[in-house]
Amino acid sequence: MDFAFTKEQLMFKKEIIRFDKKEIVPRVQEHDLKKHFDFEAFRKLGEFGILGLHFPEEYGGSGADVITTVMAGEALGEAGVDGGLTLAYGAHTFLCADTIFSHGTEDQRKKYIPKLASGEWIGCMGLTEPNAGSDVASMSATAEKKGDKYVLNGSKIFITNGPIADVSVIYAKTDPAQKHMGISAFIVDKDTKGFSSGPNLIKMGVSTSQTSELFFNNCEIPAENLLGQEGEGFNMSLQTVEWDRSALLAPFVGASTYMLNRCVDYAKNREQFGRKIGKFQAMKQKIANIRMFGEAARSLVYRIAWCKNQGKPMNHLEAAVAKLFVGDWSLGPANDAVVLFGGYGYCHEYDMERIFRDSRLAPIGGGTSDIQKMIISKLM
Repeated sequence: MDFAFTKEQLMFKKEIIRFDKKEIVPRVQEHDLKKHFDFEAFRKLGEFGILGLHFPEEYGGSGADVITTVMAGEALGEAGVDGGLTLAYGAHTFLCADTIFSHGTEDQRKKYIPKLASGEWIGCMGLTEPNAGSDVASMSATAEKKGDKYVLNGSKIFITNGPIADVSVIYAKTDPAQKHMGISAFIVDKDTKGFSSGPNLIKMGVSTSQTSELFFNNCEIPAENLLGQEGEGFNMSLQTVEWDRSALLAPFVGASTYMLNRCVDYAKNREQFGRKIGKFQAMKQKIANIRMFGEAARSLVYRIAWCKNQGKPMNHLEAAVAKLFVGDWSLGPANDAVVLFGGYGYCHEYDMERIFRDSRLAPIGGGTSDIQKMIISKLM
């Protein structure tokens, strides 16, 4: 296994960080404080090529490999881009657009991927329901085929980009008797009759991301909007785990580097009791903890990315370990950063409190830590 990056990849990462610091980061605090989604920043990500990085050029992408794509996500976090925008990017690019690209027909690809890759359209994915979170098989949303249409009924909740999405990938049961093997996936356009979204949910962290419920009331979907075949939806959702455990975790890894750099700079300049606080053993330990977490998390995330890049079958045990580690262990370093900054760490101006709030999503979203422990123990 070779974790060495090419010169081109490292140069590209620097370019992304430089771009982010100039075009996006200066707007982060304002939008986070107001809990506003930064549409302009999202479009800029599209213009720079990040939203469609791994898609082929004929669909508006750059044809980048998995490692480069994951590195781009890490660069966003390392530059200081807020977790709300990186979450929106992940849900848009990997949970929505990549599912269409990987399982859609050529007509579906041509219709949706170029506009999603450019950022002209925003995408989301609807899987979770009020009574079906970790237990996906218990979802109650149904899609009944009637002639040349499917009639979709039900609701989804906690959907990132839900209130602002132009395109949604929605999972529903076409054969409820088959439980998880009766789940199918559909492309739903925002102007489809019978489809609506709820108001933005106010969250503890990732405040700039827009999250809502989605409602389907006799929502008529053209039959050609079925993704793949009926009953393939559950396996499609599992395949997104490869991206979820690499590209979607990468911004958390990048944020740890951003946090570490800020802490080191602060410890070098802040004086107490006649000395720089970086001279105190307690502060040294906190900086060491943050560095240790970043190194370990980076190795786990890029291991998943490397395997995907090599075309190796998904190792769900390794994926669960990566998700569990980044989820649970990101909280400690984020707390250390707040404590190191003292009273300033509790204030919005210094970013540490935002990173602390954003990190609390990691053990919940994309499969809770308790579920990852169940997967690990079951596979062992």
